[in-house]
Amino acid sequence: MIKREINESPIQQGADERIAYLLTTTPWGSSPSAPEVKLYSVNITTGAYTDVSTTNLTGTASATGDVITTPLVIGLSEGTRYRIEIKFVSGGNTFEAFGWIEGTR
Repeated sequence: MIKREINESPIQQGADERIAYLLTTTPWGSSPSAPEVKLYSVNITTGAYTDVSTTNLTGTASATGDVITTPLVIGLSEGTRYRIEIKFVSGGNTFEAFGWIEGTR
């Protein structure tokens, strides 16, 4: 069974940082296509997810070889937990990896 959570998770990202993350898809398969990225803020108290992709992602996801590059993750709020989801197709199968990002100062 392939682990879906990104090994480096949780990742800390400062409020002023703008970071494109890389995902190597080799554990799932080669030559990923159709990458899609979503970003959610997570309410720690209720566990509710809010889609903040339009506010906190800029640009588009791309795939080169076995590596997916996410859009830039921007404008995170200090003390907020985010879930990034990276969906892609490889070998006719659709996979989705995820990771946690902690907004810091």
